[in-house]
Amino acid sequence: MDQLMSIVQGINSILWGYVLIVLLCGTGLYYTLKLRFVQIRKFGAVCKQTFGGLTLSGEKAGKDGMSSFQSLATAIAAQVGTGNLAGAATAIAAGGPGAIFWMWIAAFFGMGTIFAEAVLGQTYKSRDDQGQITGGPAYYIRDGFGSKWMAGFFAVTIIMALGFIGNMVQANSIADAFSTAFGVPHLMVGIGVALLGALIFFGGIGRIASFTEKVVPLMALLYLLGGLYVLITQSSNLIPAIKMIFVGAFDPKAATGGLIGVGVKEAIRYGVARGLFSNEAGMGSTPHAHAVAKVKHPAQQGFVAIMGVFIDTFIVLNMTALVIFATGAIDGQTTGIALTQRAFEIGLGSFGNPFIAICLLFFAFSTIIGWYFFGEANIKFLFGSKGLTPYRLLVMAFIVLGSTLKVDLVWELADTFNGLMVFPNLIALIGLAKVVSKALDDYKEDGTLKVK
Repeated sequence: MDQLMSIVQGINSILWGYVLIVLLCGTGLYYTLKLRFVQIRKFGAVCKQTFGGLTLSGEKAGKDGMSSFQSLATAIAAQVGTGNLAGAATAIAAGGPGAIFWMWIAAFFGMGTIFAEAVLGQTYKSRDDQGQITGGPAYYIRDGFGSKWMAGFFAVTIIMALGFIGNMVQANSIADAFSTAFGVPHLMVGIGVALLGALIFFGGIGRIASFTEKVVPLMALLYLLGGLYVLITQSSNLIPAIKMIFVGAFDPKAATGGLIGVGVKEAIRYGVARGLFSNEAGMGSTPHAHAVAKVKHPAQQGFVAIMGVFIDTFIVLNMTALVIFATGAIDGQTTGIALTQRAFEIGLGSFGNPFIAICLLFFAFSTIIGWYFFGEANIKFLFGSKGLTPYRLLVMAFIVLGSTLKVDLVWELADTFNGLMVFPNLIALIGLAKVVSKALDDYKEDGTLKVK
């Protein structure tokens, strides 16, 4: 077991140390330039398409897919997860305050990548054997890029990475938080989460869309209000906190007075890696949600996808970082969710720990729903609708198991499969760049095609 652990850790150090950072950021830069900074020049369209006619109780999703906002909420359910609470803190502890600056850079270029993913998801969406709209990277890799084996490889790796192993990680985060805050046994938490998940899993796309469109905005609002309260009470520290980010990006030791002894290289590495892991741009996960949106033109959902990265990184993740800096929670030793809890305990007193436990429940549980949905699309790709019931039962079992076991190997395997699924997705993204560029060029503000 120790030997296997060593091998997996070695693979991950290569994948997430440099290879994937270069490939993901490179793809983001490529699309940003190719699409002529679409994330800036079309930001008005991004806001209009996302929030125009916004409602938390939209039309019921069905065989023809979800509303555009429901698709965004499902994507954000996966994006805004434990990474926004624990990931930001881990990046800060390992790379200093400047890691947040490099998270911004990764997110900015990631907006170009995620626009492409959403456009391709829409362009190559299909219907399953029950007539249900479905889609995602496996579909555009097979039908657009023309590689069945790469599509199959992607489908298998994402089912393992998110549907099974990833959801074990999320369940364990919830169980740990509730055990610490309320003394609830891990197994009881796991069973409760699995049963709640089953109520949504077995309700199909309609129940998933109904859940995400209501819960995701409310959970984000709850967290932001709590964070805003802390920042108001610590307002005198807000400007110095922001200064720490910019100073730390280029002089990490100066930002904390040497408390975190890292260099610029570490700030960039951990900031970019955790940023990409949080917003998931280029990883091939969120296109499953954007593919089923009911829009007139693929570019419209591409704009909505850009907003998903903006909300994940520039709003929610930033709140975590600013609270940590403003409260002075950094001690050079605490990391991960413990650092975030420490910051909110300083800011909210005795309510801080329960507050983070409740937020973590919402964030992690919504991620379980989002990742379940992404896996479901690939189960249908590989096995058809007959594979759904076994898949749902297996996901429930992994949730219960994950809540009771914190095996380091499982965590490392989650990172490995997350990394492996990126390669076929990025290859297809580069290969289908002309399709994405044409979609943007053909788009008019009313959602119709330009006259040739």
